[in-house]
Amino acid sequence: MSGLGFTHWGALAAIAVGVNFCTIDYADYANAQITPDGTLPNNSSVTREGDTFNITGGTQAGSNLFHSFGEFSVNTGGTASFNNALDIQNIITRVTGESVSNIDIDGLIRTLGTANLFLTNPNGIVFGENASLNVGGSFVATSANALQFGNRGFFSATDKNIPSELLTVNPSALLFNQINHNGEIQNNSAAPAGTDPAGLNAFGLRVPDGKSLLLVGGNVSMDGGRLVTS
Repeated sequence: MSGLGFTHWGALAAIAVGVNFCTIDYADYANAQITPDGTLPNNSSVTREGDTFNITGGTQAGSNLFHSFGEFSVNTGGTASFNNALDIQNIITRVTGESVSNIDIDGLIRTLGTANLFLTNPNGIVFGENASLNVGGSFVATSANALQFGNRGFFSATDKNIPSELLTVNPSALLFNQINHNGEIQNNSAAPAGTDPAGLNAFGLRVPDGKSLLLVGGNVSMDGGRLVTS
């Protein structure tokens, strides 16, 4: 598994000050959906076609594309499809509501091109059995409160801030609030994921070879789940 770095980036630091543990409340999943929260200058748009949630819009700054949701969960057999332009390098996604993000059984998160995807939810994120990724770049799932962008500012899920500067640089750090109880990142996925470089069957969450796959939270658990990267 790759370390805390991204191809062409340098290191992404996790600043965890007074990280706490919490228990996930599975009752939060009863009405799971993907709902924009209306906090960005150009808001995200979600349209549903069958079991696929098509995600468009968002606020672009340079090669970064920002999305902000009140809820972000993918029900059993559903797909969250980010229909980003192919010149986008980073898709930065935050959840500002109070629900855990649940990528349920057979749930899929998909992006276009080679964009890296950040999914930030301080309440926690759970990947169910057979949940999978179809992401062309690196993937970060975190229960951090905010992403920092060098000395330009931060994109917070708890303050719902709109940065005064356009955050055109790469994310540089994950910020955890020492007061808040940051949620768990739980991976239960053992989905078929093709074959590894040795030709053996691979299972679990997977990103392309040479990309990074990070799960960073108040507590990270692998309840039968697997990660595949090389």
